Amino acid sequence: MGKVRVSAFSVSLDGFAAGPGQDLQHPFGVGADEIPAWLRKTRMFHEMIGRPGGATGVDDEVARSSMEGIGAWIMGRNMFGPIRGPWPDHAWKGWWGPNPPYHVPVFVLTHHARPSIEMEGGTVFHFVTDGMESALARAKDVAGSKDIRIGGGASVIRQYLQARLIDEVRLAIAPVFIGKGENLFHGLDLPELGYATVESKAGESATHVTIRQA
Repeated sequence: MGKVRVSAFSVSLDGFAAGPGQDLQHPFGVGADEIPAWLRKTRMFHEMIGRPGGATGVDDEVARSSMEGIGAWIMGRNMFGPIRGPWPDHAWKGWWGPNPPYHVPVFVLTHHARPSIEMEGGTVFHFVTDGMESALARAKDVAGSKDIRIGGGASVIRQYLQARLIDEVRLAIAPVFIGKGENLFHGLDLPELGYATVESKAGESATHVTIRQA
């Protein structure tokens, strides 16, 4: 069986994964564009969006490895899109266009039911309304021996950490302060939960820290 992991998850120096006011114009919230800026500079990201160029090096290696060996994803509704409350229709199919970068089943946590969406490249979005443990069980069923990646956002990762259901967290810490928004560590006592830092590596535009459960 594979691991349940968080990989290449971007946070600011003060622990914020997103700023306030997420919308179509501000996918990471107002004032938070610098949090994932390291990823946008990599060659992997440029290849993913069909653009030439992009930097190689540690950041690029981290970005590439984060997408390897994954059999299923889990994400929160805020990561899937900016729409809140009941779905007004089924027009919104995510931020990523017709061929999202996942290429495996993706289980989206939500309070509002919606039919599954089959996308190009093997991505299928399934909408899970009966909780995070149900999403994890379904992800394990399809992932087989591969890993399950908890994609975010911060509140989803916090819930899985609090339940001690994540084996490994790999953070990309951007050298910026945000000051407000969605803080990954709010309300968590990671040592009490059995998590400890096992590796720290400097990249070109972020510091990559690995946390594992003992």
